[in-house]
Amino acid sequence: MEYTLALLRHGQSVWNRENIFTGWTDVELSERGIEEARNAGRVMLEAGMGFDVVHTSVLRRAIDTASLALAEMELGWVPMHKHWRLNERHYGDLQGRGKKNIAEEHGKEQVQIWRRSYDIPPPPVDADDPRHPSHDPRYASMPPDLIPATECLKDVVERLLPYWHDRIVPDLRDQRRVLIAAHGNSLRALVKHLDGIPDHEISSLNIPTGIPLIYRLDEDLQPIEHAYLGDAEAAEAAAAAVGAEAG
Repeated sequence: MEYTLALLRHGQSVWNRENIFTGWTDVELSERGIEEARNAGRVMLEAGMGFDVVHTSVLRRAIDTASLALAEMELGWVPMHKHWRLNERHYGDLQGRGKKNIAEEHGKEQVQIWRRSYDIPPPPVDADDPRHPSHDPRYASMPPDLIPATECLKDVVERLLPYWHDRIVPDLRDQRRVLIAAHGNSLRALVKHLDGIPDHEISSLNIPTGIPLIYRLDEDLQPIEHAYLGDAEAAEAAAAAVGAEAG
């Protein structure tokens, strides 16, 4: 028995384009991001893929990416489940601030630690700050102790895995073809789990926007193989560009 899982990082957002820390801020796709999402759908269609269920975050850039890709595949009817556990990492007090400005203020080395260390989060955002998720109605039903003021990648792994085990794994076991449309860090957290990547190596993993990453899993849901659809060199270059972002 084998299972197929597709991972898709949302297309470029307007804040990706401007090199701004985004996190849980709900920003829209850029024109390029819209085209990336549509192209992802075309590439998956050409590869003969289809889906029975989609899991995404509650942020519009991921939701819109999934919707645009499915529309290209004429699969707009496929059920879509949205959950905050698939959200991007919360960047705390860095959210809404340019990576270049933060690097000038704190130094590139410190910003790189905040961006890429596994267990060191950025400074938290104050509870009374409008950027704190407690002020967003989509998180009104979340237990207060689960609402983050900042997160490191370790935090993302810990809050994502319950959703993986409780919601996504059952879909795979029921032979549903699953697409996860999410974010750079929530997908890095899942890839870390799937591939067993050590904590000290995960900082070098970069996931490009809008390029489907396809996993073949065995009966124990262990990876048999995984690869980006389309031009492998283009995917590699796009991933390198993510790693080279300012800050």
